[in-house]
Amino acid sequence: MTSGGLGQTDIGKRQALTGLAGEFYRDIGARYGAGEKLVFEPHVASVVFAGYLDNPHILVLKNHGLVKTSKRSLKIRNISISPLDDEWEFCGRIIKIRAKEYIDASYEGDLLAVSGVSYTTGRESSSVYGEFWNGRHFAKYHQFPDGIDPYIIPGDPSSGLVWGVSDGEESDPGTGDTLLQAYNIRVCLTDSTDNKIPITEPEGYDASRYELLARLISAQDVNARYFIWSPMPGRKTDINNYGGFSTDMIGFNQEYLTAGYSGRKQIMDAHTAYTKGLFWFLMTDSRVPEHLASEISRWGYPKDEYPASGHWTPQLYIREGRRMISDYVLTQSDCEGRTTVPDGIAEAAYMMDSHNCRRIVVHRNGVAMVKNEGDVEIKIPGPYKIPYRSIIPKRKECTNLVVPVCVSASHIAYGSIRMEPVFMSLGEVAAIAACLAIDNNKPLQDINPAEIKRGILN
Repeated sequence: MTSGGLGQTDIGKRQALTGLAGEFYRDIGARYGAGEKLVFEPHVASVVFAGYLDNPHILVLKNHGLVKTSKRSLKIRNISISPLDDEWEFCGRIIKIRAKEYIDASYEGDLLAVSGVSYTTGRESSSVYGEFWNGRHFAKYHQFPDGIDPYIIPGDPSSGLVWGVSDGEESDPGTGDTLLQAYNIRVCLTDSTDNKIPITEPEGYDASRYELLARLISAQDVNARYFIWSPMPGRKTDINNYGGFSTDMIGFNQEYLTAGYSGRKQIMDAHTAYTKGLFWFLMTDSRVPEHLASEISRWGYPKDEYPASGHWTPQLYIREGRRMISDYVLTQSDCEGRTTVPDGIAEAAYMMDSHNCRRIVVHRNGVAMVKNEGDVEIKIPGPYKIPYRSIIPKRKECTNLVVPVCVSASHIAYGSIRMEPVFMSLGEVAAIAACLAIDNNKPLQDINPAEIKRGILN
């Protein structure tokens, strides 16, 4: 995501940015003739990452998918991968890779899943770990005002639900489920006349998909916001979700983790079509205020970003995938500074942040209306430690796998951890731990966290 449109870096407190992560943001800054820089264009991040990999001892295989793993006793012996075509179907010979240690640094946790390691998805009930903010909660932010009718023909349930509304039911706060927080695309646009490609009507555009947005616009102040616009260098933006109806495609990612590669491609394409259609709707629909349509029309796709994918990011913002269950599960208590861990190896500092998981019909005083459910935004007192135990599996499950992204955490705690600088820090820790395990011929569970901390770049 760092090179896929998320140029507005979320970190919480600067002191949580350590090691190679700090070096990365200094290298970004050097590209702009500055010091450390946390706001940047996607292609600049790509150049910096590519520079790190420009080494004859590093082999990079792009666009490959995991076919299977071979495991003996508690160790992964090898993994088999194969190239993927444009539709994300396997299309070539299987390549077998044998290593002493493995790192699953994916957003999805695919290697974790096929390696016999315990994991979970969705939201735990608040009672599982004694967390108030886990489970279902009706959003205070990014919400519809009261009274937005959910039916195709307003007031007529027999006409069916407007596109984007599911048939889920209300439940008590804190109720658990398997739902994922919404994914979206972090959109990079530019208003530079020399650099922009005009936004045009996307293939398969269907204005009815934005009926809820039209109803929301009519119910809100004329100056209401519908995006977070974060200015980027080069007269560009990092656009993110804001309000009741925006870039989050709420509810349409629920099958993503189990859909297989081709199914994931279809979900990615659906998000692309939805997001491009959203901009086209705001530019052209008669129900959109003129000032809003004019503002959107100023922008276009940057010619100097993502040339290999039609100037549109190839990365879906997977805010949460699988989460490992290891010997230590980070919870709300950790985020709130109410715990002490002896094996802390990195820090997180962002608020507990979950986007909406579903959009349903609720009844208030006998009136049916649409509401989003799942958004949580709770500040935390300060940085907290992430323990080494949360990035390695239980000893009885696997001894040579490190998981620096799909870490062992509850849903609401993961909402604080899930920031790219934290993943970078945990990635560095994962590599150091793997090297120590190889050099000392030990299971990862026997590596001393103090040794890992000594190896982190200062």
